[in-house]
Amino acid sequence: MPSKYFLNFDKINYFKNKPPRGCILCLIRDNSPEIVDLTIYRDELFIITVNLYPYNPGHLLVFPLRHIEDIREYTEKEEIRLAALIKYILDITDKAYAPSGYNIGYNMGLTAGASIRHLHIHIIPRFPREIGIADLIAGKRVLVEDPGRTAEKLKVLVVQSPFSISNS
Repeated sequence: MPSKYFLNFDKINYFKNKPPRGCILCLIRDNSPEIVDLTIYRDELFIITVNLYPYNPGHLLVFPLRHIEDIREYTEKEEIRLAALIKYILDITDKAYAPSGYNIGYNMGLTAGASIRHLHIHIIPRFPREIGIADLIAGKRVLVEDPGRTAEKLKVLVVQSPFSISNS
């Protein structure tokens, strides 16, 4: 009889382990050994990391080093840097994956779907025909690339094409 479930036996470790204490993005910022760090870019204002639970390959989180929870808390310097960084990382992601589009946005506040209070932007590459049989029948997503591999691929491109505010 066919199973009604996709089986992922490694996920048991996620449930068995205690969640890290504190803000996950602050722990990434602080290089905590308690978490998986998939950071591909860091400067004095922002970090860009691969989402550990991605919707698609290349799903990134861009967040300020400062723990803020509302876009109105950005400084002018942060706003300028963020706009340039988004353009930069889209170019990097285009080189790595050649998506045909992107979803880019915030979930600000718990009621808006933010599971992490620390403000962050999702950048999700989108591809033609990405819906598969699992999406259609089971309402599940099939992950086609390990997030660690995604981080490795993007880090190489970030090193090859360093960020510069004048390039944006």
